[in-house]
Amino acid sequence: MTTSNTASGDVDPAVGEELARLRDSIDNIDAAVVHMLAERFKATQQVGHLKAEHRLPPADPAREARQIARLRSLAESAKLDPAFAEKFLNFIIAEVIRHHESIAEDTGNSTPPAADRPPLDGTRE
Repeated sequence: MTTSNTASGDVDPAVGEELARLRDSIDNIDAAVVHMLAERFKATQQVGHLKAEHRLPPADPAREARQIARLRSLAESAKLDPAFAEKFLNFIIAEVIRHHESIAEDTGNSTPPAADRPPLDGTRE
């Protein structure tokens, strides 16, 4: 593997064109990911309001476990590291729960904070 300095233009023009094409594709995928996450969070905000209205807890550990298992399976099918997919989903779930707790607090229907619930992997710290 050869190291090249793409910033200074010391790259074979064909390599530079291929690199630009691949980066354009990556940029398009990144934009799609951001838009998909925005749509996902719009839906989870609605879920948070529904849960708050009905005094349901912000977290649903059984659903979260099913989602993690489902995403790990999808990741394996897509040849993506399932551990990475799980970490990514856990990050999203934690943010969703934080939003749901905030919504519940804002509506006066708060439930115990996340620290009082078991972690998503079922262990205690």
